[in-house]
Amino acid sequence: QVQLVESGGGLVQPGGSLRLSCAASGSIGVIDFRGWYRQAPGKQRELVASITSTGITNYKDSVKGRFTISRDNAKNTMYLQMNNLKPEDTAVYYCKFRSIDFQVYWGQGTQVTVSS
Repeated sequence: QVQLVESGGGLVQPGGSLRLSCAASGSIGVIDFRGWYRQAPGKQRELVASITSTGITNYKDSVKGRFTISRDNAKNTMYLQMNNLKPEDTAVYYCKFRSIDFQVYWGQGTQVTVSS
C-alpha cells in the first residue's frame, strides 16, 4: 500500500515562509515525476512546481523566485520551500508522484493560509 504523507502547512503572515514535505511509503517503484499542486476554494487544482527524475524543475510563473522544489531520493521525500508568501498562495497543497509505469499517487493535502 503506497502512501504519500504531507506536512508543514499552517498559518503564516504575508512575507513569511513555510516548508512543505511529502514522504512516500510502501512499494512505490521508480518515480519519474514529482509535483506540488494547490487548490484554492472555488478554483481548479493547479500545478505549482515539479521536478523530474533527472532534476529538471518547473514552476508556475507566480511562484518563480519564491518557491523551491527539491527531493531526497534516499528518504523518498519531496519538499517545497515557500518564501515571501502572499495571501494569494492560500490553498490546500497536494503532492503527487508518478511512477515510470504511470501509477499516480496523491497525498491527502495540507492547508496553507497566508493572512495577517
